[in-house]
Amino acid sequence: MEMNSANVEAIVKQVLENMSGSASSASTSNNKANGSIPATSKVAMLTALKHYELKEYPIPPVGDGDILVKVEGCGICGTDAHEFKNDPFNLIPVVLGHEGTGEIVKMGKNVKVDSAGKPLNLGDKVVTCMIFKDDPAITMFDLNKQNVGGADVYGLLPDDDIHLNGWFGDYILIREGSSVFNVSDLDLKSRILIEPCAVLIHAVERAKTTGILRFNSRVVVQGCGPIGLICIAILRTMGIENIVAVDGEQKRLDFAKRMGADNSVNFKDHNGIEELAEGVKAAFGGHLADFAFQCTGSPIAHANIYKFIRNGGGLCELGFFINGGDATINPHFDLCSKEITLVGSWVYTLRDYATTFDFLKRAKAIGLPLDDLISHEFPLEEINEAHETNLRMEGLKIAIINK
Repeated sequence: MEMNSANVEAIVKQVLENMSGSASSASTSNNKANGSIPATSKVAMLTALKHYELKEYPIPPVGDGDILVKVEGCGICGTDAHEFKNDPFNLIPVVLGHEGTGEIVKMGKNVKVDSAGKPLNLGDKVVTCMIFKDDPAITMFDLNKQNVGGADVYGLLPDDDIHLNGWFGDYILIREGSSVFNVSDLDLKSRILIEPCAVLIHAVERAKTTGILRFNSRVVVQGCGPIGLICIAILRTMGIENIVAVDGEQKRLDFAKRMGADNSVNFKDHNGIEELAEGVKAAFGGHLADFAFQCTGSPIAHANIYKFIRNGGGLCELGFFINGGDATINPHFDLCSKEITLVGSWVYTLRDYATTFDFLKRAKAIGLPLDDLISHEFPLEEINEAHETNLRMEGLKIAIINK
């Protein structure tokens, strides 16, 4: 074909049109892959006792140090249950959910790395930890040196003009100065379990400070809800095999054995504390426990557990995340004459989060069924039923999963 200026112009025009079309197709493909950010986000707002309402709010501008996350899922915690029933923190109206995870869809120009120094990019999966902005002395390397009970946490923040403050929603805005971790190497269920697992990692680290919890210790775990079951799993990953689980629900005791307990005791099968203590002793082959973890949040259970522990043994109390009432013990018989070493445990530190990621990988590697802890999944629209299911103790860990 003879090439003249008209032919050249036509060919160039066609090439440019094809290039434009390809770019447009690629752009459309990327938008479909990454998902466009809507103007508004649904949240589940607790507006009255035992009543969530789905509300929709504008997604605010993302500041230079902020991160916008598309929520993938969030577990329902015992703390959520207390707030759902009684509002002990006087937060209503509030968007709850602090065991959440999701994908970064937008981030400020100043956001480069997470709280452990790991790079952060669009598409990364993240979780939040306690917000330590009011106490900068608490860092990644400050392990159990001070109490962190005054820190804030997403999902237990008072409502404000942003509203996207908890993980029970479609999106959450993580503000500058927050603690966030890149957990893209963990699957969804593992990510949902990070926060409760960190509570137990912290408790076990506290227990280790007594010098009593060792590889060959006899350990009793009282309370086999998600907290107690995770406690058993952590002990098992440490190589501790002589574990006795105590609870009143047989299905939970059965699951405790799957998580690594060697034996179990149903307190409903025993008449009174003395008989129950003998049952625990028998489960250990005629010995009392070297160490005990009290995970129930029941004052009666706390008073009872001293009877399960040998002279010179240790106890970690971690079940009271709200005021559950007073426990009656006899200081002479329960503490002094037995020389029990008692430690309390409250939430976690940033360093405990980093340890938790390794625990989750190790637990799966040795075949512990952590995924099965999440027994029920509900969409955000059914959050009231999800909480009622949790209160009826029909499952283990209940989770809200966004499709």
